Amino acid sequence: MYINFHSHQSTFEEDEKVIINISAHFSDVKNDGYFSEGIHPWFIKKETWEMEMLTMKNAVVKENILAVGECGLDKICDTDFTLQQEVFAAQVILANELKKPLIIHCVKAFDEVVNILKQQNNKVPAIFHGFNKNMELAKYLTNKGYFLSFGKSILSEKKGEILRELLIEKIFFETDYSSLKIDEIYKQAAGILNLPLQELQMQIIKNAREVFGDKLLN
Repeated sequence: MYINFHSHQSTFEEDEKVIINISAHFSDVKNDGYFSEGIHPWFIKKETWEMEMLTMKNAVVKENILAVGECGLDKICDTDFTLQQEVFAAQVILANELKKPLIIHCVKAFDEVVNILKQQNNKVPAIFHGFNKNMELAKYLTNKGYFLSFGKSILSEKKGEILRELLIEKIFFETDYSSLKIDEIYKQAAGILNLPLQELQMQIIKNAREVFGDKLLN
């Protein structure tokens, strides 16, 4: 079984457990499949975010919505950064109220994200999705207990080196917006880690059980 931690695609393979991200129309989520819901920093509107937050709060209690996110901070988008921090903090609070993990989008704002998680006394697992930064940052985040999810970036030799140095208990894999299939990412990662593919699959299942319990594995 392949666990696809984060995807915006609507189709997937039979042997794939995928968490589909929802960033709008929160109340329209289907009852079959697994999802995450969050207000993405790109799409925050000052006039409407509180109403969207209320809609999401009413929807994310559903059993098949496994996480809050993606949410976070992005210093290269047009959304006011102070507003981003307010909305992210509200979603950290919500995730902790519901005891659901956080899927985090972060661009050039890792210190600020970590500070908000600390300020809000975050107790739920936090996973930085689409990680494609440097070794120093990867170790900094995993040493704090956070998880990292890797996508197509591990196809590059430099990013593969980062994967090799991390605790395997702190990683996931995802397709995000890529048309690359999740099994291709796993096979690449297995080669980088010098592990049999099945052993890597079993480890990611263990990681998923730590984050979600048995919900994703039913």
